[in-house]
Amino acid sequence: MTSKSVVVGEETARRVRAGGRRVALRVTVWAVAALLVFAGGAVFAIKKVPPYRALRAAYRSLVAAPQVESQAEAADAAPDEFGRWHRLAGAADASAGTSDDPEILKLLSVGYVGGSRAASGDVGVVAYDRTRAHDGLNFYTSGDAPAAVLMDMDGTVRHTWTYPFAKAFPDSAAPEDLPARGFWRRARPFPNGDVLAIFEGWGLIKVDRDSKLLWRSDLHFHHDLDIDDAGRIYALTRMPRTVPEIRPNGPILEDFVTVLDADGRVLRQVSVLAAFENSPYASMVHTTLRGTDVNWHDGDVFHTNTIEWFDGSQADRSPLLARGNVLISCRNMDTIAILDLDREAVVWALTGQWRAQHQPTLLPDGNLLLFDNRGNRAMSKVIEFDPWTQRIVWGFYGTPENGFYSRTCGSNIRLANGDTLITESDSGRAFEVTPAGEEVWRFCNPARAGDHDEFVATLFEVLRLPADFGADWLNAAGSAVCSRSTPTDPLRKN
Repeated sequence: MTSKSVVVGEETARRVRAGGRRVALRVTVWAVAALLVFAGGAVFAIKKVPPYRALRAAYRSLVAAPQVESQAEAADAAPDEFGRWHRLAGAADASAGTSDDPEILKLLSVGYVGGSRAASGDVGVVAYDRTRAHDGLNFYTSGDAPAAVLMDMDGTVRHTWTYPFAKAFPDSAAPEDLPARGFWRRARPFPNGDVLAIFEGWGLIKVDRDSKLLWRSDLHFHHDLDIDDAGRIYALTRMPRTVPEIRPNGPILEDFVTVLDADGRVLRQVSVLAAFENSPYASMVHTTLRGTDVNWHDGDVFHTNTIEWFDGSQADRSPLLARGNVLISCRNMDTIAILDLDREAVVWALTGQWRAQHQPTLLPDGNLLLFDNRGNRAMSKVIEFDPWTQRIVWGFYGTPENGFYSRTCGSNIRLANGDTLITESDSGRAFEVTPAGEEVWRFCNPARAGDHDEFVATLFEVLRLPADFGADWLNAAGSAVCSRSTPTDPLRKN
């Protein structure tokens, strides 16, 4: 019995040794194959030789698609015209490493595509109730071009501003396919025809009514800006920085409220992170991080997407609404907050009724209007609520019937007649609804792409301007409509 056991034991050991050699051989073969594939892929990527584009597309479909959802502002893969993720270049904070640090480059690549949603067949102004819609001109930016468009209520283009990235930043080392080159994320018009425009994550420019550059700044501006009654500009900027207590294994994007004078000179910067840390609301930052996977944000802890300056006209309602305070929206915290810029502190913050929100705005009656992207059972909604009691007093809700949903971006404006103008960005459309929720105006972005025009460019925001906006220069000689790479006549399909 003992002899037999010894023989069996020796046979088992021999088989184990043989199996181990086979496993080691297989591991070696696989390692060599992987190395060859990696090296080949590197050659394809560096030299961009065929089948580079096919391989890149396959890679994106298998690997990058989940990252699209977590890192960038799109729900679906987009065509090449609009679908590239952009990488922001420029000086990095010394504590975060150099600009060629892989972690920095990965972090700064958080951004937007120009368009990703499947398009409907509707183009231009497709609904207009002249008796009930609020009259005016419509000013908008779109994911198809570095431009802004002014059109009337019928959809006739009255004026276009455009200025390309390469001319604004000729010394930039940014790659040629940087998506931020391709569109203005947001823009703000002045009565004299000047326009401020953001190249998302990269820079801010000001052009005149004839699209001549007045000044530029490359402080990594992003998302939104506002202008006070003295002409000062309140804008969102960001820089990577290492904050081990928030993200131990890599840098974060630190958002700032940056104040500039009318000529683009920086007057001050206030860190959103420091403003939370200097307040009773500091725990909201860390509670949010404990409740989520920090890597989901890839260091984009706040993703501040809205800023609104208070003029003090409602300070009698609450000292929180004092002149000079600003309202911001931190998407990745599902939080809106009021910052006292003098104290560099958050003085009020609220979360809980929305997800991935955009565009909180203070209304004349003291309520807040807000675009809730993902807090309505996989649909979007726009709500008006009392900020002190949190009672919702009005809402427009997405349903399977109306299809109202924008996973990213989005905007809302309360018009003087009580209607609400809503920009459903991902779907490339904007519409005006009455307090009863009846639609009285609808515009569908005419900028399309794909073999069958099946993709629509993101419609970032539509503003309703007074009907007499630009009356003193709009029809003057030299202020003709500027050309764009994409036709902009919204009454026909491109």
